[in-house]
Amino acid sequence: MQLLGIVLPLVAMLLWGVWWGDRSVLTVLGWYFIVLGLQIISETVTLRQLQNVVCVIVPYIYLPYRFWQLYEGLTLLDSKSELLWVRYLLVFELVVWIVNYAIDVSQLPRLFRWEVKSNSDVS
Repeated sequence: MQLLGIVLPLVAMLLWGVWWGDRSVLTVLGWYFIVLGLQIISETVTLRQLQNVVCVIVPYIYLPYRFWQLYEGLTLLDSKSELLWVRYLLVFELVVWIVNYAIDVSQLPRLFRWEVKSNSDVS
């Protein structure tokens, strides 16, 4: 996730936002990194304070907001045809974070050691 969720958006922000001076790219990706930084800080603090698997709950707070944030970024950049590659990156990031969210959710039963009962156990 570091490569896909941090490095690629950082390169796009540096190229289109800083190098070519597009303020809308700086706005979209700047806030993306602020929220991502807050998530990382929250996960770190939660893990240090609680020292158990409860810290896996932190992404469930931030990821739905990130989905909305990336979608809003797409609508903000939609009017600029020269930012086609940045829009492709935002779509890619949206898919990556949704897949990451699905994988995280699928790991919850294992992390919390929830028992799975089959139909034969219920009867």
